[in-house]
Amino acid sequence: MKNKWRILKILVTVVLFGFLLSFSLKRFNNAKMENVSINMNQGKTPVYFVDEKDIKELVKQYNPTRKIGDINIPELEKKINMIPFVDSANVYLNLNGNLNVDIKQRVPAFRLNKNGKDFYVDKKGVEFPISKNFSLPSMLVMGDVKPSEYEALGDLIEKIDKDDFSKKYFIGITKVKEDYNLLTSDGNYKVEIGDLDNIDLKVRGFKTFVEKYLVDQNTEKYKKISLKYDNQIVTTLNPYFKENDSILRNAPKIELKTEDGSKKLEAKKSESKPEIKKSEPKKEVKKAEPKKEPAKPKKVEKKPEAKKVSTKKKETVSKTSDKKKKAKVVVE
Repeated sequence: MKNKWRILKILVTVVLFGFLLSFSLKRFNNAKMENVSINMNQGKTPVYFVDEKDIKELVKQYNPTRKIGDINIPELEKKINMIPFVDSANVYLNLNGNLNVDIKQRVPAFRLNKNGKDFYVDKKGVEFPISKNFSLPSMLVMGDVKPSEYEALGDLIEKIDKDDFSKKYFIGITKVKEDYNLLTSDGNYKVEIGDLDNIDLKVRGFKTFVEKYLVDQNTEKYKKISLKYDNQIVTTLNPYFKENDSILRNAPKIELKTEDGSKKLEAKKSESKPEIKKSEPKKEVKKAEPKKEPAKPKKVEKKPEAKKVSTKKKETVSKTSDKKKKAKVVVE
């Protein structure tokens, strides 16, 4: 009998618990959703492609009655993950009736211009469109890049961004046929790296070339610097470069490659020459006039002295002649 009573008590408690649970669930499902909390998980590079207002509008579409029981969480989560700017999304409800949406956005690794279209590519190699609401400054890549090369290209750009030297020199990447070229901010030359293998070695070789040779030279002297060959750096000279134009090329605010720039340079030279010619004769005349005026009275003062000397000589001559005459008189 005791065992039967125990079993009966257990069954009664289970039934009561199930009844209370179903009642609480019905009450919870009929309750209105109190709040929608959207959390944007930002990493090292904050992006704002997804707007919170758009997510809230999407929640309203999937739950127009705002009842907790009417919302389909798996479908809503799937819909949010279909947004091209979203990397991952997690949707869940709290016991308080608050809906939480955690979103991780895609971060562009580079911007690709392919077949006349611009779009972003993230570190995972996933393409997503340009946003009208937000744009992130990223390196521009041009050419027919294959999707299988996206991740390797993203690794290259990440290494460039982390290195101060590379970040200073490289501003873009182009692909011509099967070779990749790095565009530089210094000069008009390009750095040919070929494929995306051994990138660290190629960048180190270019850095050594710049520090030892390119620093003391005009960067417009070169058309291309190739790093695609193993343990070699091959340079191609610019056929239009002239050593005599190095001074003009270094002049500020003058573009030597256009005709307008050369005309401006000639105008500056012609304006500077007459100013020098006019200034020189004026200085010579002013200095010469005061020197000639004090010289005249000196010559005039010397002339009377010469006459006095001559009179003295005449007096001495006359005295000697008188003595001779006296001597002659005595002899007679």
